[in-house]
Amino acid sequence: MSEPARARYVAIITDGNGRWARQRGLATIAGHEAGADVVKDRLRDAVEFGVEELTVFSFSTENWSRPPAEVEGLMGMFRERIDRETPELHEEGVRIRFIGRRDTVDPKLVERMEWAEGLTAGNDRIRFFVAFNYGGRAEIVDAAAGFAGSTEDEFRLRLYAPEMHDPDLLIRTSGELRVSNYLLWQCAYSELVFRDELWPDFGREAFRESLEEFEARRRRFGART
Repeated sequence: MSEPARARYVAIITDGNGRWARQRGLATIAGHEAGADVVKDRLRDAVEFGVEELTVFSFSTENWSRPPAEVEGLMGMFRERIDRETPELHEEGVRIRFIGRRDTVDPKLVERMEWAEGLTAGNDRIRFFVAFNYGGRAEIVDAAAGFAGSTEDEFRLRLYAPEMHDPDLLIRTSGELRVSNYLLWQCAYSELVFRDELWPDFGREAFRESLEEFEARRRRFGART
């Protein structure tokens, strides 16, 4: 009997930080801070569970429409987290890669993102993709601009991170049942798991259960078996 398929490449829509904060009477940024802590914890679990690539949705192209104070707080948190956590993740063998549009992001923040990518470029324990100022349609539009090829493989080379594997599994938290413009090209055949937990409540056991649910499925990729 063959071994069950294992999710080596996992993407997560980390949804529910704001609702988590509101339920506790906290400022929205407190929910994002709690969510960022959970990202780091689940990244470490991913290493232990044998995941080779983990991609998280950090900030979308649509999130700029949120209240200015929330956006400003997120940008500050993002800069602080990069500076504080990159050396730690580097020591743990994590390779960090940011995907998304950078031309509308504060150049100083882009500089820190590039610093984190450069510092961790030689690591191979796990690849950690952070979707920041990212939209799936925007990525396809950007890839299509000037595209002169004719095959999917040629088109993939124009994506933000051509080296990224298509996720085996896409997890979304907070009970919402949609993909929200996330990795539209890459998730064409990903298995989807929806969880009711708000992201800051998405613990190690919930992650394990999501991976086990994937292992129980049969992937046919359009074929009939």
